[in-house]
Amino acid sequence: MDDIVSSIAGLFSFITTPVSWVIVQFHKLFGAVFGPDTGWAWGLSIMSLVILIRICLIPLFVKQIKATRAMQTLQPEMKKIQERYKNDKQRQSEEMMKLYKETGTNPLSSCLPILAQSPFFFALYHVLSSIASNKTVGVIDQPLLESAQKAHIFGAPLAAKFMDSADKVEALGSTLLDVRVVTAIMIVLMSLSQFYTQRQLMTKNIDTTVKTPFMQQQKMLMYVFPVIFAVFGINFPVGVLVYWLTTNVWTMGQQMYVIRQNPTPGSKAQGDYLERLLKQATNKKKIGSRRDRAAVKMIVAKGRDRNENERRFINGLSKAGLAAQTDGAVAVSDVVTTESEDGETAAGAGRRQQPKRQSKSQRQTRQPATPDTPKTSLTKSEDEPRAAKREPKPAGGQPGSGTRSKAKSGPRKGPQRPQHPSKK
Repeated sequence: MDDIVSSIAGLFSFITTPVSWVIVQFHKLFGAVFGPDTGWAWGLSIMSLVILIRICLIPLFVKQIKATRAMQTLQPEMKKIQERYKNDKQRQSEEMMKLYKETGTNPLSSCLPILAQSPFFFALYHVLSSIASNKTVGVIDQPLLESAQKAHIFGAPLAAKFMDSADKVEALGSTLLDVRVVTAIMIVLMSLSQFYTQRQLMTKNIDTTVKTPFMQQQKMLMYVFPVIFAVFGINFPVGVLVYWLTTNVWTMGQQMYVIRQNPTPGSKAQGDYLERLLKQATNKKKIGSRRDRAAVKMIVAKGRDRNENERRFINGLSKAGLAAQTDGAVAVSDVVTTESEDGETAAGAGRRQQPKRQSKSQRQTRQPATPDTPKTSLTKSEDEPRAAKREPKPAGGQPGSGTRSKAKSGPRKGPQRPQHPSKK
């Protein structure tokens, strides 16, 4: 394993001089504070090298995030292609490449930070291996070589490895127990940091509404990567482990910031982000930062295509008397708008008032309702004419005979009773 890594490191020997020069410049700075031969001076120099490289790789990291989200979006279409051409692998590959070309997605973009960082990693390995072999490398001359060999991190020499023999470790001024304890602790921390970084990506920043093979792949990597780090870690010098642990911690912190401030749509992290944004908008009646306004603007532009988190955010603004604008700002609104799960919206100025219920005495006496009470079927108006009296049954015919007697035509005998005006 050591020979393979050394061979790979030899391929990147062309950047050994720049890497060694950066380390020496940081060593001058920290050596003036902690002493030139201390592990703090050399260890902090390696950590500073990591930070400098990762700052330069931030644009690639942003591109990696965009590529990863684009791949997550394409997962349903990719699954359809795999099912449609499962018996024709060549046609399946052609359709996949066509999909990548149409959407402008490159699967290798998610690996750009690792690929860009690997030359510096192997160059540092070559520098530390030369120090362990008592060889000058790059701009590290003999005085700096002796200083680096004296540097110990918690008792472990900078160039010592977990698998080194006791004689080699004693030549570097330490014991095998100290080297193995320090390297074992660093390997465990390195694996745990990698596991936590992958876990927070799986549990917080993946759209759980879409079940795709990509999620299973990420879940598998969550357990495979720590094992790979542990296997390779026992063959790396302490200085390389410092480099690797520092870059893992940087990646973990950088990813935590991205998940909190720019989460994947539909993920748990987006729900937490929009909940914080809703609380801020409710208290201040405005959206503060430009990044937050851009997020609100994107939600407004989606319309009926909003996910559950975004619909909950829009409904929360409406209940607080606010409305999201197309430019990402919020404005006070008197209209309460609610949005259902299918994107349908319903608006209203307030609750509908129900008519007051009449008292029992009002219903019995059939009194008209008060002006504030709406008219019901149990209430009659005062100007409504009274119903005519029921006419007596005409004579003739026996009850129960099954026949009706016909009323006699012609005027009735005796004095006539004037008709009611409603009878005219």
